[in-house]
Amino acid sequence: MRNTINPESLKLRFHHLLFFFLLALAPAFSQPIERATKIIVAPDREDWTYKTGDKVKFTITVLKNGNPVKNASIRYEIGLEKMDPTIKETKTAANGTITVDAGTLKTPGFLRCIAWTANGEGEYRGLATAGFEPEKIQPTVANPADFDTFWETAKKELATIPLDVKMTLLPERCTEKVNVYHVNLQNFKLGTRLYGILSVPKKEGKYPALLKVPGAGVRAYYGDPVTAEKDIITFEIGIHGISVIMDPSVYNDLGLGALNGYPNYNLDDKDRFYYKRVYLGCVRANDFLTSLPQYDGTNLAVTGGSQGGALSIITAGLDPRVKWLGAFYPALSDVTGYLSGRAGGWPHYFDKTSVKVNNTKEKLATVGYYDVVNFARRVKVPGYYMWGYNDETCPPTSMYSAYNVTTAPKELKLYLETGHWTYPEERDVMNNWLITKLKAK
Repeated sequence: MRNTINPESLKLRFHHLLFFFLLALAPAFSQPIERATKIIVAPDREDWTYKTGDKVKFTITVLKNGNPVKNASIRYEIGLEKMDPTIKETKTAANGTITVDAGTLKTPGFLRCIAWTANGEGEYRGLATAGFEPEKIQPTVANPADFDTFWETAKKELATIPLDVKMTLLPERCTEKVNVYHVNLQNFKLGTRLYGILSVPKKEGKYPALLKVPGAGVRAYYGDPVTAEKDIITFEIGIHGISVIMDPSVYNDLGLGALNGYPNYNLDDKDRFYYKRVYLGCVRANDFLTSLPQYDGTNLAVTGGSQGGALSIITAGLDPRVKWLGAFYPALSDVTGYLSGRAGGWPHYFDKTSVKVNNTKEKLATVGYYDVVNFARRVKVPGYYMWGYNDETCPPTSMYSAYNVTTAPKELKLYLETGHWTYPEERDVMNNWLITKLKAK
């Protein structure tokens, strides 16, 4: 008898393998691109951290194929992160290395050195950031007197909206142990939807749940069946009220079109601001997770990076059902820092390119209700936090502003030289922490 191969089965198998191949590669895509020539900047202390008033020196080294480049021309700038530099110089590194005096800071904050070199193959850039008593950084953003009332009212209104769940099995994404679904449910108003990818263990039983909240942008999502195979329900959501399994070209069109600049939409009105639907959508996602018959009724965590790091803290601050949070480099933290002469958080509403448009009474009033700092004040559950000093998207000053006002049990693990990206081992450490907490007996 001759064996026959079902073309549809073969196609599904191919897509299944491709999905997990891309999932495995995903962390690598966030890494800096390696180049033959490198310019490496480092402060003169191993932990990159100083007392206010201490002087810092930066060593700048140019390497090619691992060896110092003699007589390299180095241009460098030194100043507060995200602010105009106070030192701008160019020097020749006779032996490939120079050491420069950067001065000090008299108040807690971060001093950054950015350096460039060039050859016939291109220009190369490196940076390092010295922290001055970062654990003493305090936020600048206002804490509205009616903050709690505003969000309690919003959550009560959300609770009156039916979930109206629609689930579609995605056979090509399912595994031997996990069922994967495309889910959409009703969000904070009748007719508005929240979409995501649910991964549920097939084996009958009760399981903890992990909500995965997204970084900024407009994209498809693939869920997390890998974690679900460890007997944890996972739900990865989008925030824009659109399907998360469409062709990539659709998200590209939306990102460059209708959703371009969404963090600014209705910033002058706290009730209509774009992030209101987003924050309530995270609570709504937990409404769904905790309604599942497979949920164990107790163990719920939330995690994400950047915008997702912000949403992790926000969700834990809003929703007492959350028992643990894991946040990578949270955005939306102390966004008003620029108005006090220091870096503010992404999306940089008040930096020099946006301050004229956004520095209004109405917009300043709105940001207080949405800044991560004010949710961090209200977090009551253990959190694990990770970031680096070299982050240029979410400046460490802004992240420490939220971390330092968090009174709940917390741990910060620094990977100093990372910018707005993570090492694979960081993800492993965070995942292991979350899994250990969720599955503790």
